Amino acid sequence: MLFRVILCGSFPVNVRLSGTVSSTRITGGPTLQYLKHTTSIPRTKYYLPQLYAPLLPSHSNSNRTRLASTLPHIANQQRTKEEQVRPVVGWWLAGCAVLVAGAVLIGGLTRLTQSGLSMVEWNLIKGMKPPGNDEEWGEEFEKYKQFPEYSMVHEEFTLSDFKRIYYMEWLHRMWGRLIGVAYFLPMGYFWYSGRIPKPLKPRLVGYGLLLLAQGLWGWYMVQSGLELRPETNYQATVSQYRLAGHLGMAFLLYSGLLFNSLSILLRAHPWNDIVALNSARNFRWLAHSCKATVFLTAVSAAFVAGLDAGLVYNTFPKMGGGWVPSEIAVRTPVWRNLFENPATVQFNHRVLATGTAATVAATWLVSRRIVLPRRLRYSVNSLAALLCFQYCMGIVTLLRYVPTPEASAHQCGSLALLSSAIWLTAELSRLPKL
Repeated sequence: MLFRVILCGSFPVNVRLSGTVSSTRITGGPTLQYLKHTTSIPRTKYYLPQLYAPLLPSHSNSNRTRLASTLPHIANQQRTKEEQVRPVVGWWLAGCAVLVAGAVLIGGLTRLTQSGLSMVEWNLIKGMKPPGNDEEWGEEFEKYKQFPEYSMVHEEFTLSDFKRIYYMEWLHRMWGRLIGVAYFLPMGYFWYSGRIPKPLKPRLVGYGLLLLAQGLWGWYMVQSGLELRPETNYQATVSQYRLAGHLGMAFLLYSGLLFNSLSILLRAHPWNDIVALNSARNFRWLAHSCKATVFLTAVSAAFVAGLDAGLVYNTFPKMGGGWVPSEIAVRTPVWRNLFENPATVQFNHRVLATGTAATVAATWLVSRRIVLPRRLRYSVNSLAALLCFQYCMGIVTLLRYVPTPEASAHQCGSLALLSSAIWLTAELSRLPKL
């Protein structure tokens, strides 16, 4: 007789009944399927015999007895070696995600304090050691003076001022090196010891390549600020295109690491209502829409930061005297206004933020009309709460002319909001397959 046992994880289990073996795959939520009958059970071995036995036909008492006595053993023995190390891999990915989040926040402070161009050279090994005496500091300061930012922005800087911005950029670069060590060394160990599930291996390779590309792109971005360019209006600042690429790759890496760690660490939800389960499955497109709009809005903020667009219209909700800035399309060709016109860039960010707010609000309202497990409902509520905080913090930052504390809090809010959206989609990915 063929039985399909569905508890958690994703690995095959063989169940022997009446001298025959039926292959069973445990793939999702805690359910047992026999022919066309499906029932939901709590996640505990003490209920397994009682709930599984009635699914057997009345004439197969011996099989029912065997299954009732076998299932508790399956519940205890189902975790293979691969499954036993999955939490370790999950916590490692979560730790790497936290480090990437730290790099994003440090990078934001580096941008806000205008420290990113203080180190005018890039060296993987020699760059790990900062200047150790006054002579070395003097040499670094003289190198910095040769580039436009010193004469256009920091001409009044003393050596002590230079040390302050130098250490900020040095910390950002060292933090990136720390992420590389924390990612590649454990990955090599887990890979060699066979503790990484096969489906996860291509993704880990992709994240590793993305991490390397992120470091190289960071220096490519810094190079753009060492000379005056038309896309930055000939200001001593990095290209907003490269800044957006740098931030976008960081958010993409963070999203992948966090989602995979949660997918490993989160338990599947027990479901007792097929109708509610189908409603939750149909709810997933809204959750993914929230994640996409949050991500897109966060990347658009890189163009706001790159052009200092937060300083051109410091009123809300209108921009000056109208809803649309008068110089929204003054550049030619027109598409350049989307990325190089500070007024248009700020307007776009406002529109995207409002669109994100509408999407999250719609998601929260729909969630109130369907039955969701407690943890899944917590993720939706946290998304809505963080959206309110982030939107209000953006308004405050704008009205106060982008002070560093408020701007940094606004960036933290974007990361927290994205994390909440990833949590929601990870919870929904744990729904059992019908």
